[in-house]
Amino acid sequence: MRRNILSIFKAEPKFSTTQELGVFGEQLAVEYLKKQGYRIVATNYLAPLGRSRNGRPLTGEIDIIAYNEKNELSFIEVKTRRREDFATPQAAVDLSKQRKIIKTARVYRRVLQLTEEPYRYDVVSVLARPGMAPEVNLLRGYFNETRFRKSSWWSK
Repeated sequence: MRRNILSIFKAEPKFSTTQELGVFGEQLAVEYLKKQGYRIVATNYLAPLGRSRNGRPLTGEIDIIAYNEKNELSFIEVKTRRREDFATPQAAVDLSKQRKIIKTARVYRRVLQLTEEPYRYDVVSVLARPGMAPEVNLLRGYFNETRFRKSSWWSK
């Protein structure tokens, strides 16, 4: 597996910035998902989400949008790290990040009129330790919208 992945890059990858590390992780994630039977629809999808309190435009991004093996629309966040001593890569997909992904996915589904299609939120974690083969893990259904729905206990 190591030879396969690293042969794409011709040599041991070195990253001078976290952005380069992220691009590397997203490339690995796309290749991994294709091997898992996913059909990639879009990468790095950007959508306007409104304006901040001080008037700045807010945008959301989804790393990968694909149809999974069950023909569900999957909104996939990719997190790449060099080490997991402190925390796993997927730990960076906190509630704030989840909320932003959900809002962006709603825009995507509304614009393309896919509101009735089944969908889920996945995370791909990539661990790219120096001198070792990268580890890619797909976490299916890592989060969902239930905790972000507004409670209606007062309307009963």
